[in-house]
Order: sequence, then C-alpha cells, then structure tokens
Amino acid sequence: MTLNPAGETVATGIPGTLAENMTMAEQHDWHRSFLRRHPVSRRNFLVGAAATAAAVGVGNSVFARNAYAQDAPLAVAGRHMGFGNDPATQLRFSAQLSRNPGITGVFLDHGPTPALGATTSAEVRNLISQVPQTDGGILSAEQYYVHVPVDNLTPKLPHYYRWRTADGFVSDIRSASPAVPTGRIAPFRFTMMGDQGNDETPSQPEGLVAGDYDDLYYKADNEPSVKHARNINRQIAASHPDFHILAGDIAYADPSGSGVPPQFAKHGQTPPKGFDKFNPFVWDGYFQAIEASASTAPWLFATGNHDMEALYSPNGYGGHAARLDQPTNGPKGCPSAYSFVYGNTAVLSLDANDVSYEIKANTGYSGGAQNTWVEQTLAKYRADPNIDFIVCFFHHCAYSTTSTHASDGGVRDAWVALFDKYKVDVVLQAHNHVFERTDPIRGNRATRVAGDNATVNGKTDGTVYYTVGGGGRPRYTFQDGEGVSYRGNELPDTAVPNSYVWAPDGTKSAESITWSRVRFLNYSFVRVDVVPGLPGIKASTMTIGAIDEYGNEFDRLTFTRDIPVGPIFGSS
Repeated sequence: MTLNPAGETVATGIPGTLAENMTMAEQHDWHRSFLRRHPVSRRNFLVGAAATAAAVGVGNSVFARNAYAQDAPLAVAGRHMGFGNDPATQLRFSAQLSRNPGITGVFLDHGPTPALGATTSAEVRNLISQVPQTDGGILSAEQYYVHVPVDNLTPKLPHYYRWRTADGFVSDIRSASPAVPTGRIAPFRFTMMGDQGNDETPSQPEGLVAGDYDDLYYKADNEPSVKHARNINRQIAASHPDFHILAGDIAYADPSGSGVPPQFAKHGQTPPKGFDKFNPFVWDGYFQAIEASASTAPWLFATGNHDMEALYSPNGYGGHAARLDQPTNGPKGCPSAYSFVYGNTAVLSLDANDVSYEIKANTGYSGGAQNTWVEQTLAKYRADPNIDFIVCFFHHCAYSTTSTHASDGGVRDAWVALFDKYKVDVVLQAHNHVFERTDPIRGNRATRVAGDNATVNGKTDGTVYYTVGGGGRPRYTFQDGEGVSYRGNELPDTAVPNSYVWAPDGTKSAESITWSRVRFLNYSFVRVDVVPGLPGIKASTMTIGAIDEYGNEFDRLTFTRDIPVGPIFGSS
C-alpha cells in the first residue's frame, strides 16, 4: 500500500494508482487520472510570471509582487535565446510574460542596426501546471512564454532586437549574433557548466521562505550569504561567450531529482516517500537570473534528472517545449538531443536520461533511436574535412569519482565506444556538483598523463571527460580519502582505489581507477577558446580553462588538430 498526494491509501499496481518504478510516461498518465478525480476550478489558477525580478535587481521592475494578478501590467522579461538548426543564419528569441496577454499583441522588433526595422508577432505558449500538494490540495498555475524565430541572418553579424506589447510595454534594445559559418573562419569562445538553479526563493505561491525551492542550503563550510549561482552567472556574462551550453539540471523546479511523481510542498512540509518536490514558479526566477547573458548569447541546454517533470508530456519534457527553443535536428521524440556546427567545431547535445543505469524513469524511452542518431551524427561530422573538433555534452557522467553519483555505466555502454571510434575530442558532463577532469581515455583507460597546461591531440591521445557540475547547487564531496588536485595543489598520485560505476541493475559496482587528473570542490565553469589553424602550416587549437566563481583559472588544457594540405575526405 502507498499514499497518493491527497493522503488517500491506495493499492499499487492498479491502473490509476501510484506504483514504484513508474516511467515518466506512466507517471504522466497517473497524474492525469489523479486530476480527473480532483478537478480544479479555473478561478483557482495563479496566472502570470516572474515575480522575483524586483528582489534580485534584474529584469523589469514591473515584475513585482503583484505579478500573476490579471490586472498587473503586461510586460516581458526573462529574455533568452537559442540557435535554430542552422546557427549561422537562425536565432530563436524567447521570453516570459507577466500574465495572460489575452488579445494584446506581443512583438519582436529587430534588424541589423539599432534602428531595427522589422517586426514579427510572437507565438504565445501557455504552460498549465497542476501540482498535487502535500495537504491534499492542488497548486494550479499558468505561465506564458513568447517565442519568435528569426531566419536569413548574416553569419556572425550582430542582430538587434527589443520586445514590445501593443498596450505600451517596450524593452531596451539588445543584440546577439548568429554563428560563424562552418569552416576555419574565425576564433570564437563558448562557456559551459551544469547543475545551476537559482539563489532566490520564488515568490509564488505565497508563504515560501529562504530554503524553499532555492539553492540556499549549503554545506557547513560554505558562507550562507554568498550567492554562488549568481557569481557563476556574472562570470559567464563577463566572459562574453558566443554561446553557452548547460549540461542538464537547469532550474531545479524539481529539487529532489529522483524521477518520481511531483508534489508541491509548502514551507515546513516534506513530500511522502515516492514523491519529488515541485514548484513551476522556480522557472520564473531562473530566467531572470540568466537574462544578462542569455539575452545576448544563445544558451543551449541538455536535460538532467532534475529536468524530468512528469506533469508535462511527452516523457516529462513538455514544459521545456513551452519555455525553450532549441535546434530540432535530433532523433524524433528526443527534444534535448540535437547538434550544431560553429565554425570548425561540431557540438552534440545528448539526453543521458535515456541511457542512465542510476535514475531510470526515462531509461530507454527513445527505443534506441538516440544511440543510432549519435553514431550517424558523429560519423558525419568526423568525415567532414571542415570540422576539426567534436564536443559532446550531457548530464550523467561516463567518468567521475564523486561520492554521490560517480560514473554511470549506462552512459559508458551506450556512447563511449562511439566516442572512441569517431575520436571525439571533449565530453562535457555535469550531475556531480564538483569539477573533475580526466586524462585522455581510450578503451576505458587513460592513454597518458595530461596535467595542467598540457596539450592533447584528440586523434591520437583520446577523449578528455570533464565534470563541471558546480554551477550553483550545493557541492558534493569525493570518495573517502580522495584528495583534491588542481593548479598549485597537484597530487603526485591521483589514482582512486575506491570509486564506483552504476551497473545495469541499478547497483554500484566498485572500481579502482587511474584516469582522474584534476579535482576541485568549489563552484566553477569552463571557458573554451577555439582558434582555427591553416592547412599544412598551423594546427587548430581548442583551449579549455577551468574558472572558479571569482574568475580564477585553476586548470588549462589545449587540444590540437593538424590540418593537412588539401585534406582527404574523412582524414581529419
């Protein structure tokens, strides 16, 4: 027997009731069945958006405590962007509305100069959330997101824009640039991290206090007043990346991340066993927090275990479809699996929820389609003589040694052999709330030592795996007795005899490893600078600097790719 969110005792295993080990699809069906038995009046919905802006000092001041009231001013905030399928000519502009716009028009004015010149009507996407509460009620919310695709842009040239509503709201003018075209055209920079969240308690619904659905619950050695997610956001914005990638666990509207049905918990309440906490309004503050960077550079997202939200079909990803616009060239039914090329670098976003042995709510949901797509896409990019580097990013770690999650054997079994075969240069992971970097790996073993300031050739040395999970959430630790090792604090021996990897049956399998080279416990991100080379004269380079939340670099690695004169197709 188990309890449903209303406190009713029901038998598991019967259609319409809660059973353990449900998939996301099954949880969604159960949730719809529950709501049919507990209908919500339309008048009890909270409607609107983004009430945290005034508190954190970003966005528009009209997004204040009276947001979600239908008589609040209609405004646009939480601006963020993505790439289309052709990043050199397509940008995707998105934002959040303060309330239901009704028949009021929302527009993007845009053009190649600050004078703008073109106007496009926005698509409004209405996201309805009905979350069972611990007290037996239903938290019901409506959020409104606006989206405008802009195509036929000139590669790399700035494109200016502002959001405007028909009843008088006008945002400031900002600019962004589409990608460098495919090839060795010009240097560029991107940044990356994962496990971000927000430092501010959402103001909706009323009655929440610090610690409810925010990141302000640090370990004992942290300074509680420090806003770590905000620090990372500031460092990313100050880095002026051409684009930013986030390897899953985005806003933490579901702070539990166990892949079980959602339930809203008021202050002082805890969901019963078998439920995750969930508050859809966490997303409002998140978009406000990243706006300084995400409104001027595309942000690209993979999905992690905290991003599976069973309220929304299909497979817990329907909410992201309302909030985000990303490339759509991946396998059917896998919205966070896609790829794009920026200059001489191919980037693949993968959904590790599909292959994880640790958290199985979505394991196998693509029916193998994603794995087939990964191999086909890697083969295509490695055969392209204009592409030097291949970078993959996703959430669960193929290689990591933290005490909390360590390595996921499902990721290894699905993709590592493909990374070896197609000589992927770099894999960027998250999930573990630390920084860790491996030596180059082939066939599950390190091929050589690559310390700070080393140079690696992905073609001959192997793939380097980064864990960059210090984007703002409380930090993890490494295994017992496992020391940190980074610039100025290098250990002579970084072997770890007592790590583990998740096995197919969901248990931990012990392993002793020698591939962990750099380990750092504090908050961090990576800054990647790519400099194209010249055929037969100069190699292309990709330099990855690991940066802490205060801007200090603590590790650097340079990847090189030689460019033959008149490269033979597929020889790179």
